[in-house]
Amino acid sequence: MKNFDTDVAVVGAGLIGSATALALRQRGVAVVMLERDLGGSRASGVNFGGVRRQGRSPAQLHLAARAHPIWADLKAKIGIDGEYVRSGHIKLARSQADLTALAAYAARVADFDLGLEILEGRAFRERYPCFGPEIIGGSFCPGDGQANPRLVAAAYAQAARQAGCEVIERCPVTGITREGDGFLLRCGDAVAVRARRLVNAAGAWGAGIAAALGDDIPMRFDYPTILVTEPLPPIVSVNIGIEGGGFYGRQVERGNLVMGGGFGVASGDGASRPDSGALARIGGRAAAILPATRHARVIRIWAGIEGYTADKNPFIGESANVPGLFHAFGFSGGGFQIAPAVGEVLCELICEGRSSTPVEAFRPDRFQQQSAEPGRTP
Repeated sequence: MKNFDTDVAVVGAGLIGSATALALRQRGVAVVMLERDLGGSRASGVNFGGVRRQGRSPAQLHLAARAHPIWADLKAKIGIDGEYVRSGHIKLARSQADLTALAAYAARVADFDLGLEILEGRAFRERYPCFGPEIIGGSFCPGDGQANPRLVAAAYAQAARQAGCEVIERCPVTGITREGDGFLLRCGDAVAVRARRLVNAAGAWGAGIAAALGDDIPMRFDYPTILVTEPLPPIVSVNIGIEGGGFYGRQVERGNLVMGGGFGVASGDGASRPDSGALARIGGRAAAILPATRHARVIRIWAGIEGYTADKNPFIGESANVPGLFHAFGFSGGGFQIAPAVGEVLCELICEGRSSTPVEAFRPDRFQQQSAEPGRTP
């Protein structure tokens, strides 16, 4: 058995775990990171790849603002640009009610300087002739963009390793216990890690890791499904979404359209597969929203696995019940853009006991707090 003694153990070598490990190593903190598969191979590497601030809750926009300049300088951070393009993001409206909701959101987040522009009528149609007749306008955020999650997630894990983090892959955690003021983690009979502090960045498995240490944190699973078309002539230059959800898409430089908006099904042992009904709905929505895709051939499909919370906000912060345990999971399909900032925030919480970025809204015990309030039923 390999034995390690470290300052911080990180469970999960996806974007959140790797960004945290990298930030800690840059402060000289000893880190061991455990990953059940390969770094960045789960949700972090198979998500849609939207690097957007628009549409986030005001609470998340503090994190998004911190992450925004990191994406612009990604190569200096992890050695590659991850095919990051500041293409802009447009949230589309199918009704006047949608436009009203988009305008209300723009007013609500005006202090975050997103530069949102509400477009409708002739101005919208002239700028974006690619959209079908059911789309009547949208909200454009010029500073948002897109990147290749497969490249970015793996590069973050590699950057953490190069910075001196011990990254142990194909090592599912089979046991976690308190040991004095710290933690003992075991991966079967192969690896034992003693750590003074623990970061739970296990994604869809995060609630299970929390439960092993007595933290009851509610979360459900789902399986976001993505499909990719053959390379097509230029159709749309911006990252797109729909007010109210149900479809998102982006066209990459080589011409392929990456699209999602449905969910797959579990296929055992934490794996998932696309659902034929969801794929048909994504294809149908794509044809209505972007008529030029009507006869495009689909060349690749997949489904990931993600943890979703009741308020669609993640759990970030130290456990209220287990000192030294820091949670960072439950990103509800929206963790890609904010991950670099979350890593820095966790580093600050571990090293300084506080963060310069507000994260109170993401307290891991917030649902227990709500249940305890007068007039609420547990």
